[in-house]
Amino acid sequence: MNIADGLIQYLMLVSLLTFHEFGHAWMAWKCGDDTARLQGRLTLNPLAHIDPIGTVLLPLAMIFLPAGMGRFLVGWARPVPVNPTQFNHPERDEAFVTLAGPGMNLILAILLVAVAKAAAVFQAPGVVDYCLQAAELSLVLCFFNLIPIPPLDGSHLLRLAIGMTWETYMTFARFGFILVIIILQVPLVRVLLAGAVGGTLSILAGVFGLS
Repeated sequence: MNIADGLIQYLMLVSLLTFHEFGHAWMAWKCGDDTARLQGRLTLNPLAHIDPIGTVLLPLAMIFLPAGMGRFLVGWARPVPVNPTQFNHPERDEAFVTLAGPGMNLILAILLVAVAKAAAVFQAPGVVDYCLQAAELSLVLCFFNLIPIPPLDGSHLLRLAIGMTWETYMTFARFGFILVIIILQVPLVRVLLAGAVGGTLSILAGVFGLS
């Protein structure tokens, strides 16, 4: 991958992560918790959501790793602060807030494929390619965040499902990012993630007549 393509992918990632965290913040606000809003996180300004490792160091390193090293683009933003005690319906609203991030990425993927279709109609193949790349990356973030390992969104759904206490969850969360990086090296996990992303993108492309 050349430098220009790598930087374009990186800008896509930062934008998609920003929308992801905005989704969490907006849903938390709608559910009665204004913690994120008061801390300036209810915004589409990327600077409010950047994590030095997850948004800068790791994604840039993975984008520019030699192809033979088996890289897999991954990244995360600074988690949106949430105070569950302010939710109108604590368990239901926590699930809504958790799903809002991946849900935002799914919505963005649908919109990006729709734009790609419009670009195809107007014979702009370059725009089609970039929109489909961004849609694929948005789906990667959607499904990646559903992995049930702290602090990814899937872990919050698992905590709710099994009734885990916050204290126990936070104990596991201290080692979460290490576990995430390790599990992404497991071939089966990568195959399942790639299958979910590729299958969903194919469905969307078929719906919009791009297949």
